[in-house]
Amino acid sequence: MIRQGVKADVMVGSRTLIGGIFRRSGLKRFESNKYLDYTLTPIQKERLQKLQERLNIPFDEESLEHQKALIDLWYLAYPDVKLQGLTSEQWKDMGWQGVNPSTDFRLLFKQSGERATWEYPFAAAGINISYMLIQMLDLYSVKPKCLPGANFLRLLEDTEEAFDILYCVTFALMDAQWLAMRASYMEFKEILQITRAQLERELSLEDIYRIQDLPAYNILDS
Repeated sequence: MIRQGVKADVMVGSRTLIGGIFRRSGLKRFESNKYLDYTLTPIQKERLQKLQERLNIPFDEESLEHQKALIDLWYLAYPDVKLQGLTSEQWKDMGWQGVNPSTDFRLLFKQSGERATWEYPFAAAGINISYMLIQMLDLYSVKPKCLPGANFLRLLEDTEEAFDILYCVTFALMDAQWLAMRASYMEFKEILQITRAQLERELSLEDIYRIQDLPAYNILDS
């Protein structure tokens, strides 16, 4: 479903990012860093600090919450296969390198369907997207010093789940671009760079106040 005022076209095989051909009338792009001279509102400051605390939490295999997250991940991937334990040969079937996913990560490739022959590294994609967003939005700073990061605070003020939703949008954009290009593993880095460039452009628009205002947001409904 495409929201009113947004046009999306797919150019299969093109190096142009799918999200890059979204068009919205009336959107204005900031043209000066003078807009970075801003003061965080109390709610922006509070939510940014909470987000930064989340980003600094390492995986802890002794944490019941983290264990549950791994178990939930398993059953999302294999809803009809019983997991034998947090340490199990089964994790290798999901693409982890060892029997304990807390110790290392491996690439996850889908094993069925035509696109399995040119699938991207699923697990690595999620990790790289998280890192890319943190860097792009300058989230470790007391106050983001880049325009996308400053504008992201508007989205965060509107909803505390802005980062989580933006992560989903980013993953969907990357996936759409990968499918359009029928890319190989060697093009993974390029596609991440293209995805980042698209998001930076959208987060530099003037009238973006909610996560739903991003032109790429409609890809979640498509």
